[in-house]
Amino acid sequence: MDNIEIKSHLFQKKVTCPVCNNVFNVNVVKINSPRIQSRDSDFFIRYSVANPYFYDVWICNDCGYAALKVDFNSLKKHQRDIVLTNIKPKWKPRVYPDIITETLAIERYKLALLNAIIIELNYSTKAMICLKISWMYRLLNMEKEELHFLNKALIALNNAYMNEGFPMYGLQRDSTMYLIGELNRRIGNYQEALIWYSKTITSLGSSYKIKELARNGRDIIKGTNV
Repeated sequence: MDNIEIKSHLFQKKVTCPVCNNVFNVNVVKINSPRIQSRDSDFFIRYSVANPYFYDVWICNDCGYAALKVDFNSLKKHQRDIVLTNIKPKWKPRVYPDIITETLAIERYKLALLNAIIIELNYSTKAMICLKISWMYRLLNMEKEELHFLNKALIALNNAYMNEGFPMYGLQRDSTMYLIGELNRRIGNYQEALIWYSKTITSLGSSYKIKELARNGRDIIKGTNV
């Protein structure tokens, strides 16, 4: 897909930074544009047209505040103060092109992750950002980097499961249990994966679809003779 076609799937939205009140434009993928090619077992969606994941982070070029778009305006006063004190003084403005690539998306997600760590956002937020970074590396076939961020996502997701309420980023308890199992399987923790798959399958609150995903993951491990 060439740049002209990609741009036809984007529109600009005006956003006000909740930290410094700077007004700027972000590119957003049109709702009717994403076409799903396939879904990976850890909920990663592959698209045939403009990839919404590439535009999932909003960055204020004035103060350096960066976050997932769903979280961009959800800041408390003390978190705004932290951005102004600890991020803005070190921020070097960076103008991004309209067309975001996998590599640029990774850079932007990492800025959002840095912000999340500094202002101490929820474990679930850090988990989701790390998971999406791993997906970008998957698109680039960079397995070592993908596994590194899958592991980071798993650590944060475990903490979120223990300490946060549901739903979180669209994940209910059953899908979170399954995802913890799936991430364990993907990084090679097969015994731990089987424990979480079993929890998912035997849980009364698990949906049929999620139980089937857990059974598939379990069968893949059994097929490896581990």
